[in-house]
Amino acid sequence: TKVRMDVITFSAAISACGKGGEWQKALRLASLMLQGKQEMGTIMLNVVSSACAQHGEWEMALNLCNVMMRCRVESSTITFNASLSACERASKWAEALQICSTMNQLEVESDTITFNASISAFEKGGQWEEALQVFAKMAQRKVQL
Repeated sequence: TKVRMDVITFSAAISACGKGGEWQKALRLASLMLQGKQEMGTIMLNVVSSACAQHGEWEMALNLCNVMMRCRVESSTITFNASLSACERASKWAEALQICSTMNQLEVESDTITFNASISAFEKGGQWEEALQVFAKMAQRKVQL
């Protein structure tokens, strides 16, 4: 009996690689998935993006956000949050600002993780005015701390 690998199988394997610190293998699996004509949906992009973000691969996490938009995959707070977290870890405040702007343009919902990662990225970059603006938005939207 031939076993067919599907999105669930790939997602589980990619998630395991990400949790094990093997983000490059996670990307290779995603590439194999696409070569096998499997659809790269929101959940899969979330898993791959999170694997990259967990290991500080902010550039790759940003690229995955671009793939999401270019392929017209439904925009996800989780994918953007992974990119924001990666930018925050790498002290890339300007990139974090761009992600926030893109989320606003696409009307992607922001959550506590979005706001906290943004504030932290701006703080690390010495951008206290931006951090205060995000905090004010958070208070205005009554987001739980």
